[in-house]
Amino acid sequence: MAAERGDVYVEPGLTPLAAREANRGALTSLLDAAGVPYFAVRGTSDHGTVVAVAEQDRERVLGAVFRGLGQYPGHLSVIDPDAPRPARPVSSRDPKAWRGVSTARIVQVGWYRTDPGRHLLLGHEYGCAVEFWQPHGDHLVAPRANRATWAVAARGVNVYGAARLFSRFVSDWTPPHLAPALATRPEFLVDCADDIGFPVDAVYTWVDGNDPAWQRRKALAKGEAYHAESASDARFISRDELRYSVRSLHLFAPWIRNIHIVTDDQVPAWLREDLPGLRITSHREIFRDPADLPTFNSHSIESQLHHIEGLAEHFLYFNDDMFMGRPVAPHAFFTPSGTARYFPSRNRIPQGPVTETDTPVDAACKNNRALLKERFGKVITQPMEHIPYALRRSAMEEAERDFPEAWARTSASRFRAMTDLSPTSSFALYYAALTGRAQPGSMPFTYLQLAVPDLADRLGRLLDGRNQDSFCLNDAFSTPEDIEAQQELLDGFLDAYFPTPSPYER
Repeated sequence: MAAERGDVYVEPGLTPLAAREANRGALTSLLDAAGVPYFAVRGTSDHGTVVAVAEQDRERVLGAVFRGLGQYPGHLSVIDPDAPRPARPVSSRDPKAWRGVSTARIVQVGWYRTDPGRHLLLGHEYGCAVEFWQPHGDHLVAPRANRATWAVAARGVNVYGAARLFSRFVSDWTPPHLAPALATRPEFLVDCADDIGFPVDAVYTWVDGNDPAWQRRKALAKGEAYHAESASDARFISRDELRYSVRSLHLFAPWIRNIHIVTDDQVPAWLREDLPGLRITSHREIFRDPADLPTFNSHSIESQLHHIEGLAEHFLYFNDDMFMGRPVAPHAFFTPSGTARYFPSRNRIPQGPVTETDTPVDAACKNNRALLKERFGKVITQPMEHIPYALRRSAMEEAERDFPEAWARTSASRFRAMTDLSPTSSFALYYAALTGRAQPGSMPFTYLQLAVPDLADRLGRLLDGRNQDSFCLNDAFSTPEDIEAQQELLDGFLDAYFPTPSPYER
């Protein structure tokens, strides 16, 4: 156990998955030391774990737990499956914690954990519940429902089951040292109808605006002279959002298979490229027409993402200002059958054709609407929220085939143009919906425009609450002066919200 501060244990490299596994490991080590047989249960919580023991072993189990919590104080709660609300956890130092334990059907044990900076506090929800299974003939019967079965053979033999069976927060691509296989019973090895077994990748597009070589290419493409002093222009200050967005995946979405970062032959200085699970992809690798390069238009780049070598059929597209905000299962973005979820905004696309006064965003939405109406006879009315976009690779491939001229025109636009589509943030999502591969969804999220005057208060509320599945920190309307003033606030916020480095950082 790591260094203790009160009843909270300080752990470097802390993540929700690490806390979950540490609590399970601590509890099962106590059972092993006492010689108590147990097996993992497919519980209904994605955060905590569950082990089952036979009722006849209650005395040995409670003795082991009492001794363990005497050495390393933690928290206890007695769980009544019939109660209208869960019991509050109580410190094991408090005699009240032990009331009702001797007859409880379920007891949850956990140790609160925090990172060295004490920014991330992971509590009882990541604990391990001990269920006392009752004998009934040749079976042991569960005290509450789980994801698979009410009963197992009393004399059954343990087998090992993949970690993903015991939490939707884990996939077959989560590294085994983070989520090992667990001893369980054969009855729990079934593939349930609500399991997601397909891989999900994450894709980012990223540019280093401070790079003089990139600035020269951009100036040349615009027919402008390059000035060396522009390298220090506040417009190109890097906030390091990508580093923290990748951290958010490490912390809150360890089920992601691979991360693809698409760049103009640039590599973030902080990034390690020698580890599996992350790959830098050059624009040159994915653009079908090399004449379209270089490009400085996100719509153009997004039109080619489905050409990434090895990309999963199901993937999430992130702008680098998008972050996961708390542990989220893939079910938030895809159904078990593979249907993608999209998140319509409360805003509406302006009526009428594209005009000179339209913003590039509105123009792209109108272009999307016109093509989809022509093809499907349906009119789209809403843009999408700034939530990671759940995409189907096959839908993007088909959209490119169905609309070759519009797709090629968008790909060839080196800068935002009034003829662009918005391929990932709208068009491909609606195309998938209209071809039966996507459906509307919802999730708690925050879109925060950094130019707001009360930025410090809003960031503080977001940090204190940690109750959003995702959030976006957008600076589309920030001036150079704004950016400089915002930097200190954002540095502190991002370090506090995502204190644990990902394995891909130097």
